[in-house]
Parts: sequence; C-alpha cells; structure tokens
Amino acid sequence: MSGHARLMWDEAVTGYDFGSSHPMDPVRLALTMGLVRAFGLDGEVDVRSAKAAGDSTLRLVHREDYVAAVRAASADPRSADQGYGLGTVDDPAFAGMHEASALIAGLSVGAAEAVWRGESAHAVNFTGGLHHAMPGAASGFCVYNDPALAIARLLELGAERVAYVDVDVHHGDGVQAAFWDDPRVLTVSLHEHPRTLFPQTGWPEETGAGAGEGGAVNVALPAGTGDAGWLRAFHAVVPELLEDFRPQVLVTQHGADTHFEDPLAHLAVSLDAQRAVMTACHELAHSCTEEGRWVALGGGGYAVVDVVPRSWTHLVGIAAHAPVDPESVIPPSWRDEVYARTRQLGPARMTDGRTPSWKPWEDGYDPADRLDQAVLATRRSVFPLRGLLT
Repeated sequence: MSGHARLMWDEAVTGYDFGSSHPMDPVRLALTMGLVRAFGLDGEVDVRSAKAAGDSTLRLVHREDYVAAVRAASADPRSADQGYGLGTVDDPAFAGMHEASALIAGLSVGAAEAVWRGESAHAVNFTGGLHHAMPGAASGFCVYNDPALAIARLLELGAERVAYVDVDVHHGDGVQAAFWDDPRVLTVSLHEHPRTLFPQTGWPEETGAGAGEGGAVNVALPAGTGDAGWLRAFHAVVPELLEDFRPQVLVTQHGADTHFEDPLAHLAVSLDAQRAVMTACHELAHSCTEEGRWVALGGGGYAVVDVVPRSWTHLVGIAAHAPVDPESVIPPSWRDEVYARTRQLGPARMTDGRTPSWKPWEDGYDPADRLDQAVLATRRSVFPLRGLLT
C-alpha cells in the first residue's frame, strides 16, 4: 500500500456551472485548488485526473432513461425535462452538463479504485460529494451521485463492507437511498434537522430496510448547533458504529456548509471544528479499515471565498499526512487570485480562531438538552438494530 495520497483534479470540473446567479459557483473549486498549490500541497500528493464516468458506470446507480435525459438536456438545455429534476431552479440545465457531471463522478470513482487497488491509502476529490442526486432525478444541485457511484464501484470490485460518513449540513439522501436495503453499506449522515432544511429527510427513524435494516444512520441536529454540539454528536455516534462495522473502505463527505458563514443553512460550526472532524475521519480510517483506506469528498459549501477553499485545503493536507497549521498566514499570491477572480478580499489565516472542545457522551447526557435529545434519538433508533447498547 502506497502511503502517498492521491488528489483527483481536472480543470474541466469548473464546467459544472449552473449560471452566475446560482449559489454553487464553480470558482470555489478553482480557488480551492489554487490554495492547495499556494501551500505546496500539490507536491505532497499524487495529482491525477480520471476518465469521465461512462454509461456502464453511471448505471451502477442511475437509471438508463435518466442518463439519456441528462445527455439530451446537456446537448440542448431548452429541452430539459423537469420530470427528471432538470431545468429547475435548483438544477438548471446547461450546455455540457452531462460531460462535467460525468467527469466529477469519474474522479470519485477513480479515487475509490486507487484506494481499493492499493495505489494510495487515501484519495481526495473535493469536487465531488454530490450526494442528493437520485437514481432517476437530479436534486439539490446534484446531477450524478458520485459518492454512491464510488461506493457501487467498490462493491463491484469486491468490497464487502463500505462505510459512508456524511457531515454536510444537508442530509445525504441520495446515498442513503442507493443502499437503503444493502447490508454491505453503512451510511451515516449528520445534518441540520429536516424540519428546518432541505431535503426534509434524514429523521432518526430512517434506518434502512430488509437486509439493510440498521444500515442507515441519521443524526438530525437542531438549527444553531455550534462546534461543541457538532463534535459531541459526531463522537457520540460515528466511532462506535465504525469500530463495530469494520469497513474495508471509509468514504466521507465533507460539505463545508455547516459553517456559521454559510448563506444556505443554519448551523454555527467553525472551520476549526470542520478540521477536527476531518482529522477524526482520518484517524478512524486508520483504526477501523484495512490499511487505512479512505476516500474523502467535498460537497456543499456556499461561502465560496471565505470558507470552502480553506476547509478543503485542510482536508487535502490531512489526507496527505501534511496538515496545514491553522495559524498559517495565507500566501498573498492566493489572496491576489481571489481578488482577480471575485473582486472580494480573501481570508488572512487558515483558522477562525477557535479551539473546539466537546463533552464526551460517555460522561453522561442531559435529557432536557436539544442536542442530546437528537443524539439519543439516533442511538435508540439504530444501535439496537446493530446489536449495540444505547
């Protein structure tokens, strides 16, 4: 197993562009790669592109008629079929949509293949994490579900246990749906409560079906949850489940939209807490999987200058075993790039100045506390199904 981490990147991913008025601005991808380079992390990882996902790969998750509809809308955006979620406010059709979406999917599949085959222990595709796309429809800014495709490819290659941990502010509904009744895949999502945020799913009672019962885990966090609560919830649920499941590969999704500056959601998490969860996922990959196999993906994140590039640059550094010191001053060359591209001033340091801490679940809980109620609801719903104590 190579110790060298792989970073999946292709400039063409910036073609995944829903238009100038859409919150998912592809400048966030270009700025992230620029910051990775500014810190010299491109010299610490094996930077690779990959082939766009072909039809046989896409059909591991998506219906043939849906792929055909994406191709048609990609060729003529005016013909987009809203019955497939295309040409909507959330998912406007654009020329080249199929090609850009299939490339992002191909990068995540390529990351999974590299890790499974032992070419690298860890692989990052921060352009991926498009977790809302369904087998037959686009949803929530997502056309093809690259996390589900990466997992499906791992299963195709012979993996018997894959764990997926999603810490995006939105529920990882498309990935959960893809493996709802598959006991080989454990999906865990920590997200803002569905009462207050799209896609209005991810209740703790959603636990899978059939042979996959107990394989879907949802932690629905109260709006306003900050660092201490977010980290407490993560550590109260995720490590115990992974230690029990013993996945062969860990796939994680690191949407940056939990941040207190994100304009589309209502959690209050800092960059420093996001970094702490990335570090925890890295450690869990080493402690719970065979040979530390870890595929780390991006996701949401709409504070495209201040938050997303810093968050995902930390992710790359952690995966490369070359973490960026949070106190680091951001190179002026990158801040010049930010201004040239956006006419905004970029952040100055790689920290929000927080030192996150949390109270471990093992120390007891408060049944009147809303965060503890959320954790307890999850543990009571799913832990007994997995033979674990609540």
